[in-house]
Amino acid sequence: MLSRTASELYWMARYLERAENIARVLDVTNRLSMMPFRETGHQDLQVPLNLTGSGTAYWEYYQQLTMPGIFDYFALDTRNPSSIYSCLQSAWSNAHAVRGSLSSEVWESINTAWIEMKRLRKEGVNSSNADDFFDWVKERSHLFRGAMFGTMLRNDAMSFIRIGTLLERADSTARLLGVKNQLLDNDPDAVREHYRMDTLLRAVSAREAYHSIYKQQLVREMVADLLILRSESPRSLRSCIEEVVNQLELIGGHSANAPRRLAHVLHAELRFSTLDDVIDTGLQRWLTGFLSQVNAISESIQYTYLEAQ
Repeated sequence: MLSRTASELYWMARYLERAENIARVLDVTNRLSMMPFRETGHQDLQVPLNLTGSGTAYWEYYQQLTMPGIFDYFALDTRNPSSIYSCLQSAWSNAHAVRGSLSSEVWESINTAWIEMKRLRKEGVNSSNADDFFDWVKERSHLFRGAMFGTMLRNDAMSFIRIGTLLERADSTARLLGVKNQLLDNDPDAVREHYRMDTLLRAVSAREAYHSIYKQQLVREMVADLLILRSESPRSLRSCIEEVVNQLELIGGHSANAPRRLAHVLHAELRFSTLDDVIDTGLQRWLTGFLSQVNAISESIQYTYLEAQ
């Protein structure tokens, strides 16, 4: 496969996953903003800014940190490269460039999402239609994955799509865990802490999984265990990296040792680590290290496969 084609497929998948992750974060932020105000109430609105590192850019265009402003900037603003609109636009552009490598069903799922996104942007997103909009974004992402698994060949094209999706998902889950951990550390209110943990699980569609596995009330350590080390959870860090390893092995290649080695090392750390190991290191420090390793894998994949040699 040409490196340019692999790059388009990889980034198409990353942008689609990013759009879904932003929708999940906005959904959680919207729910938290409805809680009774506390001294730290505005910290909840900081979550999208902290996750994407776009706080400085936000204040260039908006004078106050409000939920309507967050909706506009992260859902529809073309000036924000991490907005849902910008992500879907980039995903569509990448998909359009490699239509021949996609099944007709996969292309139609992306093309239809982009056409509908342009219509929804004209209508705007506010508190009255936010839930429907977030559900729509997640639904379009699910349709894309369903079409991909159901209609595409199990070849290199599929592998690069999967790798892009999984690396973006791992990055997003780790960042969300980090931000939420900081919020929980600073909040002495047990009710708010419980609600924040619940919304965190909702953000990654893991609420039912938590109660199925642990069969107890929400405990911060168990939430971290589920989203970091449990291979049963499809959005856990271990699950994502495990599948990245599998896809890299399928692609192979004589010059592919670097990304495979980095991925295998990280997978081994996740596979043989315990929650106590993570806690002893310090969750925030451990997540920072994990993100550094994911970035190293991404850069190695970029150099090895996606840039013309």
